[in-house]
Amino acid sequence: SMVCPMAPHCQNVRSMNVQTHIQESSEATAKAVAEALLQLVLDHHNKRPFSIALSGGSTPKLLYQKLAQTPYLETFPWERISFFFGDERPVPPEHKDSNYRMAKDALLSHIPSTHFRMEAEVGNADGYEEILRENLPLNPHGIPQFNLILLGIGADGHTASLFPKTQALQEQERCVVMNEVPQQNTTRMTLTYPVIQAAQHIWIVATGASKQPIVQGVLQPDPLQEPPAWPVLKVKPTEGELTWWLDQNAAATLAT
Repeated sequence: SMVCPMAPHCQNVRSMNVQTHIQESSEATAKAVAEALLQLVLDHHNKRPFSIALSGGSTPKLLYQKLAQTPYLETFPWERISFFFGDERPVPPEHKDSNYRMAKDALLSHIPSTHFRMEAEVGNADGYEEILRENLPLNPHGIPQFNLILLGIGADGHTASLFPKTQALQEQERCVVMNEVPQQNTTRMTLTYPVIQAAQHIWIVATGASKQPIVQGVLQPDPLQEPPAWPVLKVKPTEGELTWWLDQNAAATLAT
């Protein structure tokens, strides 16, 4: 890998792996993501199913609802896709705060795809890692390789359930951990950097004005400032590519 004499100012060594798409509205962003996803899945000529890790939150919900409607409901080869999760709250699957429940109501209950729920309420992170190892190809480093990981971002710069100053940020070995999040007074199951970085495609979907400072800080950092301690800053694909899907509100301050 390239040696960086001025490390902090060298974050863009791999910027050729980062793409940014900006749409008019959150609705238009969801449509653009759906179109691009259809293309990826149709281009997937592999006997294994196309694997997707879903994210929770309001932004992806719009996408999932769109996928469950015409024309996508009829055009996706759903039986050739398997769904996983990027993170989950420690609640039962029918709970209103469950990422699984949201994805199930919006999409999974409408399609014949296989899906694998994170049982965060029993805390079995090793069990979920086993599921990944059984169902995904392993890269040369022995890490399960997703075709696509969908991520969101929080106003504190967290992604999946990798929150600032939490233990999971240091994880080098395991692919799935229970991460104690004191600032949310909870413990969540989350994918870790090693498995996120190994994905073929990492898509960060961010819409709305509240995401603006993060988008700005990641995509056009101030070279004179110390980079903030945002976990999303450490999402850098080792072999795949990273794509940001934004709406006008989230991208407002970017110089184009």
